[in-house]
Amino acid sequence: MKYNIRWVILSLIIVASFVAYVLRTNMSIVAATMAEDLQLTETHLGWIAAAFAFGYALFQFPGGLLGSKYGPRLVIAIMALIWGVLTVATALVPDTDTLSIGWTIGSLLVVRFLVGMTHAPFFPCVSGAAIANWFPQGGWGVPNGLSSTGLTLGAAATAPIIVLLMESFGWRGAILATAPTAFVVAVVWWWYMRDHPREHKSITEKELAIINRNRSTGNAQDGEEKGAALLVVRNKNILLLMISYFCMNYIFYLFFSWFFYYLTEIKGIGATEASFLNAALWVLGAVGATVGGIACDQAIKRFGFRRGPAAICVTGLALCGVCLFAGAMATDAYVAVALFCLSFAATQITEASFWSTSISVAGKHAAAAGGVMNTGGNVAGIVGGFLVPLASHHFGWTAAIASGALFAIVGAILWLFIRGDEPMSGLADAIG
Repeated sequence: MKYNIRWVILSLIIVASFVAYVLRTNMSIVAATMAEDLQLTETHLGWIAAAFAFGYALFQFPGGLLGSKYGPRLVIAIMALIWGVLTVATALVPDTDTLSIGWTIGSLLVVRFLVGMTHAPFFPCVSGAAIANWFPQGGWGVPNGLSSTGLTLGAAATAPIIVLLMESFGWRGAILATAPTAFVVAVVWWWYMRDHPREHKSITEKELAIINRNRSTGNAQDGEEKGAALLVVRNKNILLLMISYFCMNYIFYLFFSWFFYYLTEIKGIGATEASFLNAALWVLGAVGATVGGIACDQAIKRFGFRRGPAAICVTGLALCGVCLFAGAMATDAYVAVALFCLSFAATQITEASFWSTSISVAGKHAAAAGGVMNTGGNVAGIVGGFLVPLASHHFGWTAAIASGALFAIVGAILWLFIRGDEPMSGLADAIG
């Protein structure tokens, strides 16, 4: 039905999120095998994980500005093409028989930095521009939650698929096999996606009226006012969101970069079984993201943008911290895994509330604001890339994982000061 174009757009976003996370998660699944083949240590793996996070964090804000200026259609189509090229480059990184260990590590650092850089615009463009434009105010929670569901399902599928491919083709072949998905996303995204509903040839006036209902903030990319970037980075609520998102994403990256490695190398679980346990973590995360999206919209309807998202994030982050600490202390590996799965699901419950609040505060500058928030979120990956192996070396893996609980509690406390019902200073005049 033409009346449901926005939901087709959302389906495309979910698929693109799925593919994006297959392409960025595949490295963590091959890490142990790759490390043995290339003579890498845990410290080297930490550097490589941090290189991705560094590129990803550094280009969040520029990626958001690109989305504001050129629109998500063009930016994500180009980025997806580059994802495919870089996936091929990852599979072709030289081994130590060809070049020195320094060149091998250097090649991986450069490629993973570029992977992070080119993935960076995705969520600022999707949540800050596409979802902000294609869904009505107060209805951003479900699409943001489902876009997070797409990424967690992508991560869930990656471990079983990559492990199966590695058995037949080795770690290089497994990485290489995922590259074509990026090219498919780029073509389909460019063909069907439009930056604004009014630009889509199949949109109806009735659906446009639904999308624009009660819209008190401008559309993303409706023309950047002079000084918009400064307006975003100086806003108190956006900065508090950024710091809280850093705390939440520290735990996200703990699982993203180290969970599969922890299962196989620390707990001694076989690769095949570990791949399914890893998938379970991400599937439960997908459930959390979906539930969180629905709860976000309902909480906003009932309590408004001030208290609704805050209640969800405080509860989710507190639960995350408790489960993470308990899992780190558990002696039984499977009890620990169950608690870690609950902890990760709790982080995903908060995703929609973070992004919906960012859109509410930033209005038509939501893509740039999302870039700022996600910069903080992904600096956590850089910090974790160095801190986790350092802590595990000096204090053991129990301490390295349990430390994440502190970040969860700090992130929850910050939500007591975030005002999602306060548009950015000067925005009202800018959008009339």
